[in-house]
Amino acid sequence: MYDLTGFQRDLLYVIDGLDDPHGLGLKDELEGYYDKKIHHGRLYPNLDTLVNKGLVEKSQLDRRTNVYKLTARGQRELDARREWEQQYLHDTLKAA
Repeated sequence: MYDLTGFQRDLLYVIDGLDDPHGLGLKDELEGYYDKKIHHGRLYPNLDTLVNKGLVEKSQLDRRTNVYKLTARGQRELDARREWEQQYLHDTLKAA
């Protein structure tokens, strides 16, 4: 997970949080979060990177639509990231 960009990590979180996440659905979610347009030339190469790293699985819903889901490894990596983040968020809350 350490070698992913922030955008790629955000993709993992969104894939994990959506039912049957497909490219345009992911794009819409990220555009809402980033409050700016996400171009296909940014989205799909990053999805392909996650697939190639074995973190995401891509399957076809129909001839034009791919669906993405986390692999078991991707879920483990995301869970480990959440745990790592929580340790620091928790410490920050205790100090306040």
